[in-house]
Amino acid sequence: MQTTLPDLRLAVLIDADNVPSAKIKAMLEEIAKYGTPTFKRIYGDWTNPRVTSWKAVLLDNAITPIQQYAYTQGKNATDSAMIIDAMDILYTGRVDGYCLVSSDSDFTRLAIRLREAGMKVFGMGEKKTPSAFTSACDRFIYIEILNKKEEKKPEAKSRKVPIRKTPDEKIDPKLLALLTDSVDDLADEDGWTFLGELGNLLIKKQPSFDSRNYGFDKLLPLIKSFRQFEVDERPTGSGKIRHVFVRNK
Repeated sequence: MQTTLPDLRLAVLIDADNVPSAKIKAMLEEIAKYGTPTFKRIYGDWTNPRVTSWKAVLLDNAITPIQQYAYTQGKNATDSAMIIDAMDILYTGRVDGYCLVSSDSDFTRLAIRLREAGMKVFGMGEKKTPSAFTSACDRFIYIEILNKKEEKKPEAKSRKVPIRKTPDEKIDPKLLALLTDSVDDLADEDGWTFLGELGNLLIKKQPSFDSRNYGFDKLLPLIKSFRQFEVDERPTGSGKIRHVFVRNK
C-alpha cells in the first residue's frame, strides 16, 4: 500500500543528530513517492565528529547543510534551527507539505502546527521514535523497513514464497483489532470494504501503519495472510484492473 502524491512540493528537513546517514538514498526514494522536494536541508553541528558520516553523502544528494553550533553542552541546538526554518518556509507559501526526518519527539509540536496551517506532514525516523511524534504526522515511515526490498532480492530469485506464510501463528492482537475495526467502519450492507479506502483509513488512525512493518510489500498480501478476512477481487469492464474488497468473516 503506497500513497503517491507527485504534485506536492515538499520541504525535506533532516535532523542529522537523530537519523543515520547510511539510509539517505532509501529515504529520498521513499520521499519521492509522496511529492517533489523543493527544499532539502540538513541540520547539525558540523564541527562535531558524530555527524561526519553525513558529509560524504550531502553533495551527491543535493542536500544543503545548515550549521548550528551547540552553545551548551548536552543540549541539542539543531531542534530550534530546524523549527525556525520550517516556519520561515511556511510563510513563503512555496511548499504544500513537509517531510520531517528525525527520531526526536521535540518536533511533535512543529508537526501539529504545520498541519494546522494546512500542510501535509510526513515523518520519517527510527522505530524508537516516540508515539507522540508519529501520531502528530499525517504519515510516519520507519527507516528500518526501507532497505528490506533490496536485501531480499537475491533470495527472491531462488524462490517465490511470501516472507511469512502463516502469521496467524504469531498474531499481533493490536494489528488484528486495527484491521477488523477499520473494515467494519467502512463496510457496506454486505460487509464489504474497498481496499483503497481501507488503506487510507488505517493511516489516518495510525500514521505509522505500513504493511512493510509486518513483512509485506503491500496491504493486500498482509490482509490475505490472516484467516479472519475474506477477499473479493472484482475485475473491471476491461478485465485488466481489479477492484479489491475485504470483509470480516
